[in-house]
Amino acid sequence: MRKSIVKAKLARQEPVVGVACHLMDQQVFELVGLMGFDFIWMDMEHHFYSMETAGQMMRAARVGSVDIMCRPAKGEFMQMSRMLEAGAHGIMYPRCESAAEAREVVRWMKFAPQGTRGFDGGNPDMPYCTMDFAQYIRRSNEESWLVIQIEDPQALEQVEEIAAVPGVDVVMLGPADFSILSGVPGQFDHPKIHDALLRLKSACDKHGKAWGAPAGSPQRIKQLLDMGARWTTCGCDLIWVKSGLEQAKRDLASLGLTTTNWVDSDPRYSSRR
Repeated sequence: MRKSIVKAKLARQEPVVGVACHLMDQQVFELVGLMGFDFIWMDMEHHFYSMETAGQMMRAARVGSVDIMCRPAKGEFMQMSRMLEAGAHGIMYPRCESAAEAREVVRWMKFAPQGTRGFDGGNPDMPYCTMDFAQYIRRSNEESWLVIQIEDPQALEQVEEIAAVPGVDVVMLGPADFSILSGVPGQFDHPKIHDALLRLKSACDKHGKAWGAPAGSPQRIKQLLDMGARWTTCGCDLIWVKSGLEQAKRDLASLGLTTTNWVDSDPRYSSRR
């Protein structure tokens, strides 16, 4: 199992920055893996590709040095071991509600004595039975890392207990769902979001854990780092492609050329805006 960039940086108290990859293309993962980011966020909570497809994209990313962080859906404990066996270093666990749930995640993703993860060995993480049995178990426990997501205001009340759980490396605010459940959907600069980040900071500083949130701009990254965050993202491939296409449309419009978006022209969609 390869050494984790993220685990090493967190141990040195250095910031960790990743990229969310939503486009299901091995070349995108290969390119991002070669660019020197700390991790790729692979989202299997919301996106619909299979474990087989995920494994192929992880394989492409391994051309570079990047860590892979996979997010299962809430309660998909058995899925986590398959993600790790396919080559993920990190697990992002969504909608965590309590310290008991966080301990259950640790139990499923770590081998004994830290947990009860089942052994196989014939997969990319060992890789393919080429490591000593005991060395693999030890290395896997040392190099795998866990991000626990706080996405519900009620879960925020448990954040100190969650941050205290051994095996939790990062506590992350999920601002989108948190804003929705807090009654301020999409208002990421709302005081409720800022106050939640301060609660995370207090809990994680007390227990020596890293904390953070996603960021979509250099300005937001700076804000988080200035607050003491050590875990964030710098953007998403889908948004970057979308932004590039929108710029191309503006460039064409400046030349008197027009493009038609069926969503804009279809009354079934435009009437709802």
